[in-house]
Amino acid sequence: MTILTRYIAGAYLKILGLCLASFVAIYLVIDFLEKIGRLLRFQPRWIDIIQYFICKLPEIITQVIPLAVLMSTLLTLGMLSRNSEIVAMRGCGVGLGRISAPLIVIAAAVSLLTIFSNEFVLPSSYRQMRYVDQVLIRKQGTNTFFRQNNIWHKDESAIMMARVFDPGRQALRGITLWRFSDGMRPVSRIDAAEGTWDGARWTFKTVTVRGLAGPSVETRTLASLPAELNLKIEDLKVVDKYADNMGFFKLRDYVRKLKAGGYDTTRYEAQMHSKISLPFASLIMAFLGIPFALRGGRSSGVALGITASIGIGFAYFITNSILISFGQTGILPPLISAWAANVLFALSGIWLAMTLDR
Repeated sequence: MTILTRYIAGAYLKILGLCLASFVAIYLVIDFLEKIGRLLRFQPRWIDIIQYFICKLPEIITQVIPLAVLMSTLLTLGMLSRNSEIVAMRGCGVGLGRISAPLIVIAAAVSLLTIFSNEFVLPSSYRQMRYVDQVLIRKQGTNTFFRQNNIWHKDESAIMMARVFDPGRQALRGITLWRFSDGMRPVSRIDAAEGTWDGARWTFKTVTVRGLAGPSVETRTLASLPAELNLKIEDLKVVDKYADNMGFFKLRDYVRKLKAGGYDTTRYEAQMHSKISLPFASLIMAFLGIPFALRGGRSSGVALGITASIGIGFAYFITNSILISFGQTGILPPLISAWAANVLFALSGIWLAMTLDR
């Protein structure tokens, strides 16, 4: 590594760290002010509130790192331009590619680290954050658990497993319910194709009931069956949030198992592909920011860098959210919807680089 490369990389890393810390701090302050009123209603310990926001840090960093990369790219090159260092480098025969290479390499490393974090750090931190929120702060029970392929719920004398929850229809699918006696001896097993919520209780449809209390198994089939379960619809709507925080491989296995059961997986397929495409937003932001900053020349400064990074960043995330929503609803293929924003903004970066005055 040459002295010039170390100099540019060092300056870039310092500004990247400062930008990332600033975005995280702003996010934490806004999130804290928004949620502290609701959390204090449950009279939690302050140590639990602090632990909640600490567990949320990986999610916050993942969300703001592309903006931090973009802003640090614009500020680094803007400051080098204002100090005439870019002109000096060009005068010594250093090309724009060599000047930009350290920034691209660091942004690519950030993208790879984000993928690693999404796969191994974010799911565990999210589970711990939910535990602190629901159990330590809100003093709720731990009866309802969500896994990658099943939803489990335990009442005092029953255990229910459902393959999937559809928030749009407020329905459970692929249900198996076991009821037990006081000695935890199985009394009956109920299998249902679907369970719907009417605002007060669950109703199972296409039901097979097997009585297990007698010497032989008694089987009967019903079109519908009311089910008394201490499970509300609000407890199940968080399954979408849980899928958002699954790793790519777990979500891929989840999609495969749902497909094997004959369920529509379009929504989850779009989320699955975004697990890989979205981390590369950092690389796209650096690739787009380099020609944008160099076009400004010596007029590039802090104010321009902050304004441009916020504008470009919001444009990217809004475009990406719209395209992914198209993939989740089936308007676009999931793979295309996940990568379309990256392709569009990468092409914009190529156009800016090609029209750059060299």
